[in-house]
Amino acid sequence: MLIFWIVVFILSLALLVKGADWLIVSAEKIGLAMGLSPFIVGVTIVGVGTSFPELISSFVAAFKGVPDVVVANAVGSNIANILLIVGISAVIGKRLVVTKSLIDLDLPLLSISTVLLLGVAWDMQVTLGESILLLVTYGIYLLYTVMHKDIDHEAAGITEVLSSRVERKGHIVAHEQEALVPQKITVKDIALLIIGILGLVIGAKYLIDALVNLSTMLDIGTGVIAITAVAVGTSLPELLVSAKAALLKKSEVALGNIFGSNVFNGMVVIGLPGLLGTLPVDSQTFLIGLPAMGFATLLFVISGISRQIHLWEGMFYLSLYVLFLAKLFNWF
Repeated sequence: MLIFWIVVFILSLALLVKGADWLIVSAEKIGLAMGLSPFIVGVTIVGVGTSFPELISSFVAAFKGVPDVVVANAVGSNIANILLIVGISAVIGKRLVVTKSLIDLDLPLLSISTVLLLGVAWDMQVTLGESILLLVTYGIYLLYTVMHKDIDHEAAGITEVLSSRVERKGHIVAHEQEALVPQKITVKDIALLIIGILGLVIGAKYLIDALVNLSTMLDIGTGVIAITAVAVGTSLPELLVSAKAALLKKSEVALGNIFGSNVFNGMVVIGLPGLLGTLPVDSQTFLIGLPAMGFATLLFVISGISRQIHLWEGMFYLSLYVLFLAKLFNWF
């Protein structure tokens, strides 16, 4: 029975991630075909899309009576995004160089969102009022990003984001600007959109079912599984994009999606399910996960200030992630 639920966990996680991929690809085309600006499509659909697995799985967890999974999932994803994904990217790319424009806006926003999340979770629960605060904060962040992006940055930024999405599909981007040309909405696009949504819902349902059963069989808290296996699994899209971008020496792409994903995880992945009721923070997430997330973000900010992340820093990030896992599972 244990093997059965492990297989269900892996398959549902794969369906969840793939469903998000289908949803984003079709939604991009439909959004552009409907006349939405490329930047708006990038910020809303592309920028948020890779965090759909975390959001849907958190919603399902809240509905199925395991609300402690929500915060653990978001915190674990943020830790994995920085220590694991940035670490691997730095090792692959040897050195990641960050542009100044990224530092001026994204690092402060990431810091503010992290501090806010730490403050909200300080009493080991996220209440309805705190969830609303997180969502309002994200709304302000999104509005600020949309209103203050100049035309040059808009063109460069959306091209970069869209091209990274194409690269994730395994294609070579020969003419990045072609991704910005509006296309007609086809039956295939609509079908892919529906299949993507169904993949997300079905994958999330069975993922949470498997998580609950595995935690019972292995006598491990659902929060611990969520902060590790679920968090890493739902962060695979970011890992694939960043690792390939680092290999191609595109540091901005390797790091850019981490900022938006972490802010979204902390504000929306917790905020929206929190509208359904108070979200508890399990002891492992509170004692180990939150401090680890705060420390990882601090290291990332320090690395960002220097505008580059070296190979040795990437190895240090990875060693910290191993230490985090070891502490979480009481290996020492």
